[in-house]
Amino acid sequence: MSAIDEIVDNFSLLDDWEDRYRYVIELGNALEPLSEAEHSDQYKVRGCASQVWLVSMIETGHDGKPLIVFRGDSDAHIVRGLIAILIAVYSGRTADFIADYDAEALFAELGLGDHLTQQRSNGLASMVARIRSDAAAVLQSN
Repeated sequence: MSAIDEIVDNFSLLDDWEDRYRYVIELGNALEPLSEAEHSDQYKVRGCASQVWLVSMIETGHDGKPLIVFRGDSDAHIVRGLIAILIAVYSGRTADFIADYDAEALFAELGLGDHLTQQRSNGLASMVARIRSDAAAVLQSN
């Protein structure tokens, strides 16, 4: 079971939105911390009400294709959890996968689309746009 499949499974077991928010926060708390240097403007995601940083690195997969690995952080607990969900979806994937994956459908499936403030929804869209931009750069370089 992939990390995102496990998250979707766990969400389905939680009936109460307070429990789901706590779970999102727990996911964020489990993120690997970024270094002080990675908390810089170079990695900052524009369009988010809270501060968000996304770092992407290219690794070579078993088949020789480039995979994009993401790490991230935020100064807001729930947003950090949203980053953890995005990392579960996108990190370690090919640029083609990233370009084709419908994150909005995933967040609708989790019910988050209906339970996030407009600011958080806009920030989430900015994070996905940044991830897709990094993938587009990889596609253009190949």
